[in-house]
Amino acid sequence: MDNEEYYRMLDISNRRVRENNYSTKRFLLDKIDWRDRLICIFGSRGCGKTTMLLQHIRSEFKNDPEKALYVSLDNLWFGTHSLAELADIHYMNGGTHIFLDEVHYLKDWQIIIKNLYDNYPKLKIVYTGSSLLRIDFESGDLSRRQITYNLPGLSFREYLYFEDIIETKALSLTELIKDHKTIAEDITPDNTVLKHFTDYLLRGYYPFYKEVFAGYEQRISQITNQILESDYPAVENINYSTIQKIKKMLFILAQSCPQTPKMTELYSQLETDRNQGLKMLYILDRANLLNILSSKKATLKNMARPDKIYCDNPNIMYSLTENINVGTKRETFFLNQLKSAGHDVLYPDKGDFIVDRKYLFEVGGKDKSFNQIKDIPDSFLAIDDVEIGRENKIPLWMFGLLY
Repeated sequence: MDNEEYYRMLDISNRRVRENNYSTKRFLLDKIDWRDRLICIFGSRGCGKTTMLLQHIRSEFKNDPEKALYVSLDNLWFGTHSLAELADIHYMNGGTHIFLDEVHYLKDWQIIIKNLYDNYPKLKIVYTGSSLLRIDFESGDLSRRQITYNLPGLSFREYLYFEDIIETKALSLTELIKDHKTIAEDITPDNTVLKHFTDYLLRGYYPFYKEVFAGYEQRISQITNQILESDYPAVENINYSTIQKIKKMLFILAQSCPQTPKMTELYSQLETDRNQGLKMLYILDRANLLNILSSKKATLKNMARPDKIYCDNPNIMYSLTENINVGTKRETFFLNQLKSAGHDVLYPDKGDFIVDRKYLFEVGGKDKSFNQIKDIPDSFLAIDDVEIGRENKIPLWMFGLLY
């Protein structure tokens, strides 16, 4: 590769950075320590990974743009060129940072990134990938070299910020439990928070809601197809028939959430066996399309029949089914926000969710009672349709303030 081709790629990179006009920033942008030599950012499509990279480059390299190179690895250019060549010439021309988007489209990406890390000690590497790549993050040479971050969709707190309604700091779960009444009283007087919460549950989890209007649910459906038809085959060698079965599984389960169907009947309907069926279920969970709730943390090795299966977030519910049950929507929101904030959420013997193996929650409407969990320590109600709670009754919307 000659300098002319390199500068063409650099021009494309600089144009992408210049034309990124987003001013609103995701929470993760300021949490990442960009000084680290190897940074991985994974997450589902549509959550803003690319925008965040471009925002960082624009901010940090505005006075020296040629130091940083942004490339998307799904670019057809890589059909006849190698990343190793591009990184080498960037380094030789004084480049100090390379930002690699959609790394799962690069064959043998782990080996190539490891070699770049080892061969160019002064080059800092940031790459993004599908949430499906977490399967590979659990072991391997890169796990000892890189710092890994997860970017989920928007929290309700971020949505309020994106809508220029209110800017408030993220809460710890401990702070929320202890001071929820005071915090709610500070937020709600000048804000119709329940109306905004309803809007968020319908269309507010994915940042691109700001770009599309009537086509929002269609865009989610397109992303779902991209994940299963493009991202998954890029991660694992699978055939068309398996992809179609996974799509069918997703649709069937979305109609019955959160009740778990008889799994043997489901596998029969999909014309697959238990092992393959569990693997497909696990992939949908990893792809952030479904949320599997079990009495112990689910992995492919120990997964059995799940206790409950939810859509990943309420926005996906609306894109996959017309039969939206309000109770299911509430539970879906609660599970999504707690897990996205990094909490361990399991299925308890009583109640709806056990969080961090300590806090027991029951989710419901404003008339929900403590009858099921009244004698259990550290038990709480997450109550919808109320702005301000009291004692162990916490407004459901406030669990969207955790990240």
